[in-house]
Amino acid sequence: MTLAFRSSAALRRRAVLLCAAAACLAAMPASAQQAWPSAKPITIVVPFAAGGTTDILARIVGLHLGTELGQQVIVDNRAGAGGNIGGQLVARAPADGYTLLMGTVGTHAINQSLYKKMPFDPIKDFAPISRVANVPNLLVANPQQPFRTVPELIAYAKAHPGKVNFGSSGNGSSIHLSGELFKSLAKVDMVHVPYKGSAPAVTDLLGNQIAIMFDNLPSAIQYVRAGRLRPIALTTAKRSPELPDVPTIAEAGLPGYEATSWFGLLAPAKTPADIVNRIDAALVKVLANPEVKKKLSEQGAEPYAETPEQFAAFIKAETAKWASVVKESGASLD
Repeated sequence: MTLAFRSSAALRRRAVLLCAAAACLAAMPASAQQAWPSAKPITIVVPFAAGGTTDILARIVGLHLGTELGQQVIVDNRAGAGGNIGGQLVARAPADGYTLLMGTVGTHAINQSLYKKMPFDPIKDFAPISRVANVPNLLVANPQQPFRTVPELIAYAKAHPGKVNFGSSGNGSSIHLSGELFKSLAKVDMVHVPYKGSAPAVTDLLGNQIAIMFDNLPSAIQYVRAGRLRPIALTTAKRSPELPDVPTIAEAGLPGYEATSWFGLLAPAKTPADIVNRIDAALVKVLANPEVKKKLSEQGAEPYAETPEQFAAFIKAETAKWASVVKESGASLD
Protein backbone atom coordinates (compact mmCIF):
# COMPACT_ATOMS: atom_id res chain seq x y z
CA MET A 1 0.00 0.00 0.00
CA THR A 2 2.84 2.35 0.82
CA LEU A 3 4.45 1.81 -2.56
CA ALA A 4 1.16 2.39 -4.32
CA PHE A 5 0.65 5.65 -2.37
CA ARG A 6 4.10 6.91 -3.23
CA SER A 7 3.60 6.01 -6.94
CA SER A 8 0.31 7.89 -7.15
CA ALA A 9 1.79 10.95 -5.47
CA ALA A 10 4.71 10.94 -7.89
CA LEU A 11 2.36 10.72 -10.82
CA ARG A 12 0.33 13.63 -9.47
CA ARG A 13 3.47 15.74 -9.02
CA ARG A 14 4.61 14.89 -12.56
CA ALA A 15 1.21 15.81 -13.97
CA VAL A 16 1.37 19.17 -12.23
CA LEU A 17 4.85 19.81 -13.63
CA LEU A 18 3.77 18.85 -17.15
CA CYS A 19 0.77 21.17 -16.99
CA ALA A 20 2.98 24.01 -15.82
CA ALA A 21 5.44 23.35 -18.63
CA ALA A 22 2.64 23.27 -21.19
CA ALA A 23 1.30 26.57 -19.90
CA CYS A 24 4.73 28.16 -20.22
CA LEU A 25 5.11 26.81 -23.75
CA ALA A 26 1.71 28.15 -24.77
CA ALA A 27 2.67 31.57 -23.48
CA MET A 28 5.84 31.65 -25.58
CA PRO A 29 5.81 33.27 -29.06
CA ALA A 30 5.13 30.81 -31.87
CA SER A 31 8.58 31.48 -33.30
CA ALA A 32 10.14 30.40 -30.02
CA GLN A 33 8.08 27.21 -29.86
CA GLN A 34 9.01 25.97 -33.30
CA ALA A 35 10.88 27.73 -36.07
CA TRP A 36 8.80 28.53 -39.15
CA PRO A 37 8.04 26.57 -41.34
CA SER A 38 8.74 23.37 -39.42
CA ALA A 39 5.31 22.96 -37.80
CA LYS A 40 3.26 21.85 -40.81
CA PRO A 41 2.97 22.06 -44.63
CA ILE A 42 2.36 25.42 -46.31
CA THR A 43 -0.89 25.73 -48.27
CA ILE A 44 -1.29 27.88 -51.37
CA VAL A 45 -4.98 28.52 -51.91
CA VAL A 46 -5.92 28.83 -55.59
CA PRO A 47 -9.24 30.70 -55.84
CA PHE A 48 -10.13 29.06 -59.15
CA ALA A 49 -10.71 25.54 -60.46
CA ALA A 50 -7.91 23.09 -61.14
CA GLY A 51 -6.37 23.18 -64.60
CA GLY A 52 -6.57 26.93 -65.18
CA THR A 53 -3.64 29.31 -65.46
CA THR A 54 -3.73 30.26 -61.76
CA ASP A 55 -3.69 26.61 -60.72
CA ILE A 56 -0.89 25.69 -63.13
CA LEU A 57 1.32 28.54 -61.92
CA ALA A 58 0.69 27.69 -58.27
CA ARG A 59 1.69 24.07 -58.80
CA ILE A 60 4.86 24.92 -60.73
CA VAL A 61 5.97 27.50 -58.18
CA GLY A 62 4.74 25.59 -55.12
CA LEU A 63 6.80 22.50 -55.88
CA HIS A 64 10.05 24.45 -56.03
CA LEU A 65 9.10 26.84 -53.22
CA GLY A 66 8.75 23.84 -50.93
CA THR A 67 12.31 22.80 -51.78
CA GLU A 68 13.66 26.27 -51.02
CA LEU A 69 11.81 26.53 -47.70
CA GLY A 70 12.41 22.95 -46.63
CA GLN A 71 8.71 22.27 -46.16
CA GLN A 72 5.99 20.67 -48.29
CA VAL A 73 3.73 23.10 -50.18
CA ILE A 74 0.16 22.00 -50.89
CA VAL A 75 -2.18 23.55 -53.47
CA ASP A 76 -5.81 23.86 -52.37
CA ASN A 77 -8.41 24.87 -54.99
CA ARG A 78 -11.28 26.95 -53.58
CA ALA A 79 -13.14 28.24 -56.62
CA GLY A 80 -16.18 30.49 -56.81
CA ALA A 81 -17.42 34.08 -57.02
CA GLY A 82 -14.64 35.22 -59.31
CA GLY A 83 -11.98 34.18 -56.81
CA ASN A 84 -13.68 35.77 -53.79
CA ILE A 85 -14.34 32.48 -51.97
CA GLY A 86 -10.69 31.50 -51.90
CA GLY A 87 -9.65 35.06 -51.15
CA GLN A 88 -11.97 35.22 -48.15
CA LEU A 89 -10.59 31.93 -46.83
CA VAL A 90 -7.04 33.26 -46.79
CA ALA A 91 -8.05 36.69 -45.47
CA ARG A 92 -9.52 34.96 -42.41
CA ALA A 93 -6.72 32.41 -41.96
CA PRO A 94 -4.18 32.65 -39.11
CA ALA A 95 -1.39 35.08 -39.95
CA ASP A 96 1.34 32.49 -39.38
CA GLY A 97 2.76 31.99 -42.87
CA TYR A 98 1.17 28.59 -43.40
CA THR A 99 -1.72 29.76 -45.59
CA LEU A 100 -1.02 31.80 -48.73
CA LEU A 101 -3.11 32.95 -51.69
CA MET A 102 -2.25 32.87 -55.37
CA GLY A 103 -4.00 36.14 -56.09
CA THR A 104 -4.75 37.59 -59.51
CA VAL A 105 -5.63 40.84 -61.21
CA GLY A 106 -9.23 39.76 -60.64
CA THR A 107 -9.11 39.06 -56.91
CA HIS A 108 -6.91 42.04 -56.05
CA ALA A 109 -7.59 44.75 -58.64
CA ILE A 110 -10.87 44.20 -60.49
CA ASN A 111 -13.31 42.56 -58.07
CA GLN A 112 -13.31 45.42 -55.59
CA SER A 113 -14.97 47.64 -58.18
CA LEU A 114 -16.94 44.90 -59.93
CA TYR A 115 -18.76 43.27 -56.99
CA LYS A 116 -21.35 45.21 -55.00
CA LYS A 117 -20.36 43.36 -51.82
CA MET A 118 -16.84 42.08 -51.21
CA PRO A 119 -16.17 39.49 -48.45
CA PHE A 120 -12.69 40.94 -47.85
CA ASP A 121 -10.63 44.07 -48.43
CA PRO A 122 -7.94 43.29 -51.05
CA ILE A 123 -5.63 45.94 -49.55
CA LYS A 124 -6.20 45.83 -45.77
CA ASP A 125 -6.72 42.08 -45.35
CA PHE A 126 -3.52 40.89 -47.04
CA ALA A 127 0.24 41.14 -46.79
CA PRO A 128 1.58 41.17 -50.38
CA ILE A 129 4.67 39.02 -50.94
CA SER A 130 5.49 39.27 -54.66
CA ARG A 131 4.10 38.94 -58.10
CA VAL A 132 4.82 35.53 -59.60
CA ALA A 133 4.13 36.07 -63.28
CA ASN A 134 2.53 38.25 -65.92
CA VAL A 135 0.45 36.63 -68.64
CA PRO A 136 -0.41 38.64 -71.76
CA ASN A 137 -3.80 38.70 -73.36
CA LEU A 138 -3.66 38.42 -77.13
CA LEU A 139 -5.95 40.37 -79.43
CA VAL A 140 -6.96 37.83 -82.06
CA ALA A 141 -9.41 37.96 -84.95
CA ASN A 142 -11.14 35.47 -87.15
CA PRO A 143 -9.12 35.27 -90.41
CA GLN A 144 -12.21 36.23 -92.40
CA GLN A 145 -12.31 39.69 -90.80
CA PRO A 146 -11.04 42.54 -93.04
CA PHE A 147 -8.53 44.03 -90.56
CA ARG A 148 -5.00 42.82 -89.79
CA THR A 149 -3.55 45.58 -87.62
CA VAL A 150 -4.62 47.78 -84.71
CA PRO A 151 -5.03 50.91 -86.90
CA GLU A 152 -7.09 48.90 -89.40
CA LEU A 153 -9.29 47.54 -86.59
CA ILE A 154 -9.85 51.02 -85.14
CA ALA A 155 -10.65 52.46 -88.58
CA TYR A 156 -13.07 49.61 -89.32
CA ALA A 157 -14.80 49.93 -85.94
CA LYS A 158 -15.23 53.69 -86.40
CA ALA A 159 -16.65 53.17 -89.89
CA HIS A 160 -19.01 50.46 -88.60
CA PRO A 161 -20.06 51.49 -85.07
CA GLY A 162 -21.63 48.69 -83.06
CA LYS A 163 -20.82 46.10 -85.73
CA VAL A 164 -17.60 44.66 -84.25
CA ASN A 165 -18.36 42.06 -81.58
CA PHE A 166 -15.72 40.95 -79.08
CA GLY A 167 -16.14 37.87 -76.91
CA SER A 168 -14.94 37.19 -73.38
CA SER A 169 -14.97 34.52 -70.69
CA GLY A 170 -17.56 36.54 -68.76
CA ASN A 171 -18.51 39.95 -67.43
CA GLY A 172 -15.71 41.53 -65.41
CA SER A 173 -13.03 39.08 -66.48
CA SER A 174 -9.62 40.41 -67.49
CA ILE A 175 -10.48 39.36 -71.05
CA HIS A 176 -13.64 41.46 -70.99
CA LEU A 177 -11.98 44.49 -69.42
CA SER A 178 -9.05 44.33 -71.84
CA GLY A 179 -11.64 44.97 -74.55
CA GLU A 180 -13.30 47.76 -72.56
CA LEU A 181 -9.95 49.49 -72.09
CA PHE A 182 -9.36 49.23 -75.84
CA LYS A 183 -12.78 50.76 -76.54
CA SER A 184 -12.10 53.61 -74.14
CA LEU A 185 -8.67 54.55 -75.44
CA ALA A 186 -9.51 54.03 -79.13
CA LYS A 187 -12.90 55.74 -78.74
CA VAL A 188 -14.70 53.06 -80.74
CA ASP A 189 -18.12 51.45 -80.35
CA MET A 190 -17.71 47.67 -80.11
CA VAL A 191 -20.21 45.20 -78.62
CA HIS A 192 -19.18 42.91 -75.78
CA VAL A 193 -20.48 39.33 -75.93
CA PRO A 194 -19.93 37.48 -72.62
CA TYR A 195 -19.66 33.70 -72.48
CA LYS A 196 -19.54 31.18 -69.64
CA GLY A 197 -15.81 30.63 -70.00
CA SER A 198 -13.12 31.22 -72.55
CA ALA A 199 -13.60 27.95 -74.46
CA PRO A 200 -17.11 28.65 -75.84
CA ALA A 201 -16.04 32.19 -76.78
CA VAL A 202 -13.09 30.83 -78.76
CA THR A 203 -15.40 28.32 -80.45
CA ASP A 204 -17.61 31.14 -81.73
CA LEU A 205 -14.55 33.17 -82.72
CA LEU A 206 -13.28 30.23 -84.79
CA GLY A 207 -16.73 30.04 -86.39
CA ASN A 208 -16.73 33.80 -87.12
CA GLN A 209 -19.77 34.32 -84.91
CA ILE A 210 -17.76 37.06 -83.16
CA ALA A 211 -15.03 39.13 -84.79
CA ILE A 212 -12.31 39.46 -82.14
CA MET A 213 -11.27 38.44 -78.65
CA PHE A 214 -8.67 39.53 -76.09
CA ASP A 215 -7.88 35.99 -74.96
CA ASN A 216 -5.22 34.73 -72.54
CA LEU A 217 -2.12 33.87 -74.52
CA PRO A 218 -1.86 30.24 -73.28
CA SER A 219 -5.30 29.34 -74.66
CA ALA A 220 -5.08 31.37 -77.89
CA ILE A 221 -1.58 30.58 -79.07
CA GLN A 222 -2.36 27.06 -80.28
CA TYR A 223 -4.94 28.42 -82.75
CA VAL A 224 -2.57 31.15 -83.90
CA ARG A 225 0.15 28.61 -84.60
CA ALA A 226 -2.35 26.47 -86.50
CA GLY A 227 -3.41 29.46 -88.61
CA ARG A 228 -6.99 29.34 -87.36
CA LEU A 229 -6.85 32.73 -85.63
CA ARG A 230 -5.12 35.92 -86.76
CA PRO A 231 -2.89 37.56 -84.13
CA ILE A 232 -3.21 41.34 -84.15
CA ALA A 233 -1.44 42.57 -81.02
CA LEU A 234 -0.53 41.80 -77.41
CA THR A 235 -2.07 43.65 -74.49
CA THR A 236 1.15 43.90 -72.46
CA ALA A 237 3.83 46.61 -72.47
CA LYS A 238 6.34 44.45 -74.32
CA ARG A 239 6.30 41.64 -76.84
CA SER A 240 6.18 37.95 -75.96
CA PRO A 241 9.10 35.62 -76.76
CA GLU A 242 6.46 33.11 -77.88
CA LEU A 243 5.24 35.50 -80.61
CA PRO A 244 8.16 37.86 -81.27
CA ASP A 245 6.71 39.23 -84.51
CA VAL A 246 3.40 40.27 -82.94
CA PRO A 247 3.47 43.91 -81.71
CA THR A 248 1.93 45.26 -78.54
CA ILE A 249 -1.26 47.28 -78.85
CA ALA A 250 0.61 50.36 -77.59
CA GLU A 251 3.35 50.18 -80.22
CA ALA A 252 0.86 49.20 -82.93
CA GLY A 253 -1.08 52.43 -82.69
CA LEU A 254 -2.71 52.91 -79.28
CA PRO A 255 -0.16 54.56 -76.93
CA GLY A 256 -0.79 54.09 -73.23
CA TYR A 257 -2.63 50.79 -73.62
CA GLU A 258 -1.54 48.05 -71.22
CA ALA A 259 -3.59 45.23 -69.73
CA THR A 260 -1.83 42.35 -68.04
CA SER A 261 -3.23 39.26 -66.39
CA TRP A 262 -0.94 38.96 -63.37
CA PHE A 263 -0.59 36.47 -60.55
CA GLY A 264 1.08 36.88 -57.16
CA LEU A 265 1.49 35.43 -53.69
CA LEU A 266 -0.16 37.06 -50.68
CA ALA A 267 -0.42 36.18 -47.01
CA PRO A 268 -3.06 37.20 -44.47
CA ALA A 269 -2.58 40.69 -43.02
CA LYS A 270 -0.34 40.88 -39.92
CA THR A 271 1.78 37.94 -41.04
CA PRO A 272 5.21 38.63 -39.43
CA ALA A 273 7.50 40.62 -41.74
CA ASP A 274 10.35 38.15 -41.30
CA ILE A 275 8.16 35.34 -42.64
CA VAL A 276 6.92 37.45 -45.57
CA ASN A 277 10.49 38.39 -46.45
CA ARG A 278 11.67 34.80 -46.18
CA ILE A 279 8.98 33.63 -48.59
CA ASP A 280 9.84 36.47 -50.94
CA ALA A 281 13.55 35.58 -50.89
CA ALA A 282 12.74 31.94 -51.61
CA LEU A 283 10.39 32.96 -54.43
CA VAL A 284 13.12 35.06 -56.05
CA LYS A 285 15.32 31.95 -56.20
CA VAL A 286 12.46 29.85 -57.55
CA LEU A 287 11.64 32.27 -60.36
CA ALA A 288 15.33 32.43 -61.34
CA ASN A 289 15.46 28.63 -61.64
CA PRO A 290 15.94 27.72 -65.36
CA GLU A 291 13.51 24.80 -65.08
CA VAL A 292 10.81 27.02 -63.60
CA LYS A 293 11.42 29.76 -66.16
CA LYS A 294 11.07 27.20 -68.95
CA LYS A 295 7.81 25.81 -67.57
CA LEU A 296 6.31 29.26 -67.10
CA SER A 297 7.40 30.31 -70.59
CA GLU A 298 5.63 27.27 -72.03
CA GLN A 299 2.44 28.63 -70.46
CA GLY A 300 3.03 32.02 -72.07
CA ALA A 301 3.87 33.46 -68.66
CA GLU A 302 6.72 35.81 -67.78
CA PRO A 303 8.28 35.28 -64.31
CA TYR A 304 8.22 38.47 -62.25
CA ALA A 305 9.76 38.80 -58.81
CA GLU A 306 9.61 41.95 -56.69
CA THR A 307 9.72 43.09 -53.09
CA PRO A 308 6.60 43.06 -50.88
CA GLU A 309 6.61 46.87 -50.94
CA GLN A 310 6.77 46.97 -54.74
CA PHE A 311 3.95 44.45 -55.03
CA ALA A 312 1.79 46.43 -52.59
CA ALA A 313 2.29 49.62 -54.63
CA PHE A 314 1.53 47.74 -57.85
CA ILE A 315 -1.75 46.39 -56.46
CA LYS A 316 -2.88 49.88 -55.44
CA ALA A 317 -2.07 51.26 -58.90
CA GLU A 318 -3.85 48.37 -60.64
CA THR A 319 -6.91 48.81 -58.40
CA ALA A 320 -7.20 52.45 -59.38
CA LYS A 321 -6.70 51.74 -63.09
CA TRP A 322 -9.30 48.98 -63.30
CA ALA A 323 -11.82 50.88 -61.16
CA SER A 324 -12.18 53.47 -63.90
CA VAL A 325 -12.43 50.77 -66.59
CA VAL A 326 -15.12 48.88 -64.65
CA LYS A 327 -17.07 52.09 -64.07
CA GLU A 328 -16.99 53.05 -67.73
CA SER A 329 -17.97 49.53 -68.83
CA GLY A 330 -21.01 49.52 -66.55
CA ALA A 331 -20.21 45.98 -65.39
CA SER A 332 -21.53 45.03 -61.94
CA LEU A 333 -22.03 41.77 -60.08
CA ASP A 334 -23.81 40.88 -56.83
